[in-house]
Amino acid sequence: MIALIDNLLTVFLVLIFARIILSWFPPSGGVIDQIREIVGRATDWALEPLRRIIPPVRLGNMALDLSPLVLLFGIQIIQGILRSKMG
Repeated sequence: MIALIDNLLTVFLVLIFARIILSWFPPSGGVIDQIREIVGRATDWALEPLRRIIPPVRLGNMALDLSPLVLLFGIQIIQGILRSKMG
């Protein structure tokens, strides 16, 4: 059971990384936008509560959303705990 949860968390980590990378590409109306939409729907439920707590960091006229990084860090901690239980 712990291995299954660990594997699901790994899949979620990949989705968050994909979301971060896809955010670097401007909207084009193509396949990348469709993938971005699917990945967004799969990860929004976890990121939205963090966004309410962690404001974006202003960098001149840009804003850096740190919520994906915080979520990645949190998942890594959870996976470390789970893996220590697996032996």
